[in-house]
Amino acid sequence: IQPICYETEMSILEATWLLGLESKNLPPPATRERPPGCKTVFVGGLPENGTEQIIVEVFEQCGEIIAIRKSKKNFCHIRFAEEYMVDKALYLSGYRIRLGSSTDKKDTGRLHVDFAQARDDLYEWECKQRMLAREERHRRRMEEERLRPPSPPPVVHYSDHECSIVAEKLKDDSKFSEAVQTLLTWIERGEVNRRSANNFYSMIQSANSHVRRLVNEKAAHEKDMEEAKEKFKQALSGILIQFEQIVAVYHSASKQKAWDHFTKAQRKNISVWCKQAEVTLVSQAEALKEENDSLRWQLDAYRNEVELLKQEQGKAHREDDPNKEQQLKLLQQALQGMQQHLLKVQEEYKRKEAELEKIKDDKLQVEKMLENLKEKESCASRLCTSNQDSDYPLEKTLNSCPVKSEREALLVGIISTFLHVHPFGASIEYICSYLHRLDNKICTSDVECLMSRLQHTFKQEMTGVGASLEKRWKFCGFEGLKLT
Repeated sequence: IQPICYETEMSILEATWLLGLESKNLPPPATRERPPGCKTVFVGGLPENGTEQIIVEVFEQCGEIIAIRKSKKNFCHIRFAEEYMVDKALYLSGYRIRLGSSTDKKDTGRLHVDFAQARDDLYEWECKQRMLAREERHRRRMEEERLRPPSPPPVVHYSDHECSIVAEKLKDDSKFSEAVQTLLTWIERGEVNRRSANNFYSMIQSANSHVRRLVNEKAAHEKDMEEAKEKFKQALSGILIQFEQIVAVYHSASKQKAWDHFTKAQRKNISVWCKQAEVTLVSQAEALKEENDSLRWQLDAYRNEVELLKQEQGKAHREDDPNKEQQLKLLQQALQGMQQHLLKVQEEYKRKEAELEKIKDDKLQVEKMLENLKEKESCASRLCTSNQDSDYPLEKTLNSCPVKSEREALLVGIISTFLHVHPFGASIEYICSYLHRLDNKICTSDVECLMSRLQHTFKQEMTGVGASLEKRWKFCGFEGLKLT
């Protein structure tokens, strides 16, 4: 290997580099995952005395080098112009390098080349991807615009001026289609209101004026078509007659009287011509037959429709009677229901009348009771006035009849017996609890009122002091007997 000389300011150094495989059986060097758009490689294992010029001379055979970033720790980063140059540089990984003939450790090294992730590479790759995406979007948009149906012409907004223009166009046969489309768009937009209703009505009326013209044109075209059909039939019939005449000539020429006098070539031509004419006649006959069949089928279809209509009408007439019977049944059922409802209403009315009579009787009884009470009250008032005039004390009048009923007399006897058994007295609650065993309807207030009216039979005393103060009733009938 030829030495490579590099001249510096200090001296001229003679350096050589040697590339060679250390062993053919070694596994391929491990590499990291390739970053997207990678143009930069990492080169490790450089000699300590290796310079940037040596690195350039070693790796420029892989492609154009844009930049080299060398480190003091025996490695560098090389950025190439294209991505495929990185693949070439990876093949140099695993080779040994030696500067000159020196065996010094600083002049030797083993190269390790791997992918490197650089921001410049990633930025360029992203820019390229964005450019490709823009081109793809542009291509798709152009394709969509090419396949898109043409847009309808824009419709002007409604105004009185435009309305007058459209009304004039509606009257012109050549501009009718354009004007009708504008009118339809205005109506669908909701331009019709109370102010513009008359204008729209006039335009619709103008559009309606073309109906008669179109009907007349349609009738004229149908008439022309019928005339053309007649002409076609006449011409076709004349052509078929001529074909038949020609075929008759061929058949007459094919007879033995004339056929023997023709040559072989002439006979062949006559037979071919006859076959062609017969095929034409047969095809025309089949066409006429198909047309006749279609007409016959149409006639049969019309007949079937007429028969179906007649059958449906007959069914409708026959179905009228069952419908009437069903309606009569429904009416009868409704009438029966109304009668039953009427009977129920009458029964309810009678029941209400009976209740009303009963209420009237109760009212009369209550009025009689009120009159009796009023009479008793008047008698009592007269009695009170007479007692006051005679200067009798009020206590004697009250005590003259303290027990008003037999029930109260029984209560007095039971209470007297109970208190006689309890000489130290008993509270009103204790007395009432005893009476409730005999009758649950006895009220405490009534018992207390009854005992307070009989002052010579029962008396109330206060026993206890402070919180233990209690009211007790005692039987004093024997003492009261002496007083009265």
